[in-house]
Amino acid sequence: MSIGRKVAAEAVGTCWLVLGGVGSAVLAGEKIGYLGISLAFGLTVLTMAYAIGHISGAHLNPAVTVGLAAAGRFPREEVLPYIMAQLVGGFLGAGALLIIARGMPGGYDPVTSGLGANGYGAHSPAGYSAAAAFFVEVVLTFFFVMVILGATSKRAMNTFGGLAIGLCLTLIHLLDIPITNASVNPARSTGPALFVGGWALAQLWMFWVAPLLGAALAGLAARALEPDQVLRKARPGPPGPAEQLPTRA
Repeated sequence: MSIGRKVAAEAVGTCWLVLGGVGSAVLAGEKIGYLGISLAFGLTVLTMAYAIGHISGAHLNPAVTVGLAAAGRFPREEVLPYIMAQLVGGFLGAGALLIIARGMPGGYDPVTSGLGANGYGAHSPAGYSAAAAFFVEVVLTFFFVMVILGATSKRAMNTFGGLAIGLCLTLIHLLDIPITNASVNPARSTGPALFVGGWALAQLWMFWVAPLLGAALAGLAARALEPDQVLRKARPGPPGPAEQLPTRA
C-alpha cells in the first residue's frame, strides 16, 4: 500500500474519531453522560479499525504510531507522515463539529464552551491537578498501547483486535473524562484546542508529552516481552522479503 493512501486513510479515520467522539460530548453530552461519550469514542476506533485497518493500520493517534515504532512494529520513516495526517484529520473533525454546533439554538462559542478540549486544574471537569492529569495520561496511554500491541500480535486472534481496542478506549474514557476530558491522543487534543485557543493551547503541551511518553514506554515494554515481533528489515538475497507484522491499532 502506498504511503499516500495510508496517510489519507489516517486523516479520514482521525477526523471520524474527533467528530464522533468529541462530537458526542459537545452535542449530546448532557443526555448520554460519561458512559455514552465513552462508548462513542470506543465505537469510532472500533468502526475505523475495520474500515481502514487494512489500509493504514488505523492508528488514528500519534501516540499509537510512536508506540508501535518504539516496539519495532512500524517503520520509523513513516512516523512523521502518519502524525501529520492524524493532525490534519483532528483539525478537520473539530472544524466539522464546530460547524454543526454553531447551528444550536443561540449558537455556540468554542472559546466559552470549550469544544471538548482537554485540560487540567481549572479546566479539568472535576478540578484535578496538573500532576494528577499528567500521571493519568501517561498510565492510561501506556495500557492503551499495550492492549493494541497485544491485540495485533502475530499470536493474537486478530479478527477481534478492533473490538478489544475499542473496548479499551471506552474504559479509558470512563476513568479519564472527569480528570482531563480524556485525551491519550495528541491529535484528538490538538484539533479542538486550535479552535478554542487561549487556555486550551497553553495546556496542550501536556496532552502531547504525557501520551507520547506513555506510548514509548509501552513500546519498549512490548519489545522486551515479545522481541520476536520486531519488524525485520529486508536483506538482499536469501532468506527473502521482510517479515510483515500487523500494525493495526
